[in-house]
Formats: sequence, structure tokens, C-alpha cells
Amino acid sequence: MADKVYGDFTQEELDWQYNNRERVPDHETLLTKYVARGEAFIAKAPHTFDIPFGDTPAEVLDVYPAHESDDAAPVLIFFHGGYWFSRHKNDFRYIPVGFAPAGAMVVVVNYALVPDVDLPELVRQCRASVAWTCKNAAEHGGDPNRIYISGHSAGGHITAMMNATDWSEWDVDPGAIKGSMAISGLYDLEPIRLNYMNPTLGFTPEIVSTLSPIHLKPTVNAPIVFAVGGAETPEFHRHNKMLSGPWAQAGMACEEITVPDLNHFTILEDFSTEGRTLNTRMRQMMGL
Repeated sequence: MADKVYGDFTQEELDWQYNNRERVPDHETLLTKYVARGEAFIAKAPHTFDIPFGDTPAEVLDVYPAHESDDAAPVLIFFHGGYWFSRHKNDFRYIPVGFAPAGAMVVVVNYALVPDVDLPELVRQCRASVAWTCKNAAEHGGDPNRIYISGHSAGGHITAMMNATDWSEWDVDPGAIKGSMAISGLYDLEPIRLNYMNPTLGFTPEIVSTLSPIHLKPTVNAPIVFAVGGAETPEFHRHNKMLSGPWAQAGMACEEITVPDLNHFTILEDFSTEGRTLNTRMRQMMGL
């Protein structure tokens, strides 16, 4: 009998819990469709690409102004997924489709990937992007006092980390962050350290203890939604519950949403499409 490496999981079982690409054989078809949707959107929608917020080429972001907004628009920041070592902001140009036409300014962030940087530096870059947005949103029609943060998978982890940041170190008022949605996020990094990805990620026990949101306290007093697809693995559902419970006990307004039948990739279509569950909930949070 194979040894258990984490909880009741053998190595093969643990790897299977997190191997979303193997679990969703048509993921490439889905991602190609999403990219095409984004390209069609930018062909007609206003945008400013590759705005630097840091010193390295990877530290850039895209801004999509709100369509037909008479007042300063609420600002939605989105952090992409890819297990911290893959994907690029340019793959996610479809995210604003569900928000900019409804009156939100959308910021899609890029960040350097592991192993070019380690996870502490990746998180630092993401914090820098939030600080940049708070200080520059008004120049693009956004309201710097109505910042909302979202992200998927590794971006869900980043979203949680942004809610556990000492923003005084960045000269940012945490009260400017009015809400968040973390989608299919990873809040306990220990099973990641023990699975098939760690030869690439290089997570250490120190990284697990300092950058797992389950070991941190929230610093932002604003609602947060933890969302997961009904067709995702038990581990992704466990992550949601592991963080939402303790953070609610710490005084944060936490909400869990499970969207039936959706997998790790189709949940992004739900988030970015008008009338769907997560898009509707995010718009409600933003007052749209």
C-alpha cells in the first residue's frame, strides 16, 4: 500500500487533486475560446496596455476604463492564475467583458512568474500593483476609494494575500478596499509544497508558514466572497472552508459560493459573463 503524503492522500492522489489540466481534457479549447473573446473585446473597447507599476518588464498592468460612467467608477483589480508559474495578463483580456460595460474600471495585472522570482517577490509585486491602482485610478476615471480585488486559482491566493497586507507600509488606506472575490483559490500552501509542482515552485516550510493565508489574519475590513466550482476537487472546496471560517471569526464578512457543475476553467466564464452567478454577485458588491 502506498504511503500517505498529506492527509489521507497518497502522492498520486494528492497530485490528482491539483492537476486541473488533466482533470479537464478540453481546457485548451476553453482557454482558446476565452482568449478569442478577449481579442474581440479589445477591438472595440477602450483600453491602455502595459502600464508599468514596478521596475521589471513583468510588472505591468492593463486598464480598461468604465463605459459611459458619469462619475468616478468603482475599480476591479484582477489577478490571473496559473499556479504562480504560468499564464500572462494578455490571456485574460476577456475578464473586463463582464464589468467595464456595466460601469467598472478594470485593472488586469501581470506579475513575474516562479521560478524567475520566488513567491515572496511575486506577492510583493502584486501589492505594488494595488498600491499603484489606489494612487493612479483617478487618472483613468476610477474612484481610488472604491477598490475591489479579485483573482482566480493562484490569483485567488493573491487576492487573499492582498486582504492580509499591512497597507501602511505602502502608504495605502486599507479602507479604500471595499470588497474582494477569491475564485478557486489556494490558501494552504502545504499540499502544494508536497505535490508534483514543487520542483518548479520551490516552496519551503518558511514560505508555507508566511504566505499561506490560513496562517494570517485579515487586515482589510471589507466583505470577501470565496467561490469554487461544484465540479472542482475536494481539495479546492477544503481551501474555501479553511479560510472563510477563521477569517469570519476574526471579524471579516466572509461568504462562500459554490457554483454547481462548474470546473476550474468554466468558472472563469461565469465570473466574466453578465447574468451569471459570480458576475452578478461581483457587480452587486460593486454597486453596479
